[in-house]
Amino acid sequence: MIERIKQQIYDHFFAHLMLLIYGTIALFPIVLVIINSFKSRKAIFSAPMSLPTRETFSLVGYSTVWERANFDLYFGNSIIITVVSIFLILLTGAMAAFALSEYDFRGNGLMSLYMGLGIMIPIRLGTVGILRLVVALGLTNTRLALILVYTAQGLPLAIFVLQSFMSQIPRELKEAARVDGASEYRIFSLILPIVRPAVATVAVFVMIPIWNDLWFPLILAPGESTKTVTLGAQQFLGQFVSDWNAVLSSLTLAMIPILILYLLFSRQLISGITAGAVK
Repeated sequence: MIERIKQQIYDHFFAHLMLLIYGTIALFPIVLVIINSFKSRKAIFSAPMSLPTRETFSLVGYSTVWERANFDLYFGNSIIITVVSIFLILLTGAMAAFALSEYDFRGNGLMSLYMGLGIMIPIRLGTVGILRLVVALGLTNTRLALILVYTAQGLPLAIFVLQSFMSQIPRELKEAARVDGASEYRIFSLILPIVRPAVATVAVFVMIPIWNDLWFPLILAPGESTKTVTLGAQQFLGQFVSDWNAVLSSLTLAMIPILILYLLFSRQLISGITAGAVK
């Protein structure tokens, strides 16, 4: 018993240490972008690693962003697309994972393998087919097209992670609920809070690629009314001249919502990763 407790303490410590190291490495470029967004153009290139001073401090990048671009519209598009996509991924992914982990039927393993292939095969390989399908359905330059694509993109990972967690829930718990007359939907609603750390982990891992994606917004929804934050920031990058103050400022503004969402899910994310390490 004592050895088991020591092992659990070690596993928790190791998981938190890895998260700390990863967080330090991951946050350094973010901090560097934020620092340089408050500098003049000359200071960005002459002293990129230093903090802004009274001589180098400048807000010209932020003023340029709000004057030359509809960033409030871009923010709204990105938030709607990201939140709705995450909701659909978690809902449909959890239901599919519940079915694959709970019911034994012919082709269960093959279906799980088919779902897992989506993790290894990038969805961008089917860009031409996706574009033709979107055009045929009349969804060009719509947020719905991006939501559907991102939902399909995130489902394989969601099913893979949630299925492994749901399969570890004791079957006796679910059988007891069935004996009491609970429906399958009721059992699903009872299981979902138990795997909440896994759900939060999936949410974090799927929301960052959706928010930062440039490929599909550029191809499927490049119109001004449907631009995302990432696509909107590209207008300050030119072939010959780039407004680096505006680029860094727009990237800093784009980080704020995703950092807030990450902080909201961070506690459950750590719990999910720690649980995976212990098991």
